Amino acid sequence: MKVFIAGPRAVNTLNEKITDVLSRVIEKHLTVLLGDANGVDRLVQEYFAREKYLSVYVYACNGNPRNNIGGWTVQNVEVPAGTKGFDFYSKKDICMAQDADSGFMIWNGKSKGTFNNIINLASQNKRTIIYYIPARKMLCLNTLLDVERFSKSVGSETYSLFRKLCPQGAIPIKNESYEQLTLFEMF
Repeated sequence: MKVFIAGPRAVNTLNEKITDVLSRVIEKHLTVLLGDANGVDRLVQEYFAREKYLSVYVYACNGNPRNNIGGWTVQNVEVPAGTKGFDFYSKKDICMAQDADSGFMIWNGKSKGTFNNIINLASQNKRTIIYYIPARKMLCLNTLLDVERFSKSVGSETYSLFRKLCPQGAIPIKNESYEQLTLFEMF
């Protein structure tokens, strides 16, 4: 099973709840798909490198990783010349969401990129565990309806971002709600 792990560049530490999940990933021998940015990507790379965990792939735009602490295999994501900013890096994130079976997102309630990853995974009905930093809680979102309900519950700014990022024609139709999880139910 492949898990896409990501979060904002603005995060500079991983708390015990987050490292407990990462430890569980190792215990379950899951394959990890990581980006190459500073912040959460780099912190998670450092964690897996310290643990000498080998089942990690680092995704990098045009094969040039900014960070690859463990010297893991690099998954090259070709990005057309002239693509910049959010559009440039989101190409890599889209590939990771497609390649993953599930996700673990560490979200500060602000990062557009991380929230876009949550939406990309949910639009494929892939279970995504979110550590929502402002509430210090783990949540499980499986569908776009779950993401929509979650975004409404945390405020109008997040709901507006959801509406902006949600794929056209992918308005949620299932009647489910997101759930809080214990560590043992995650993967």
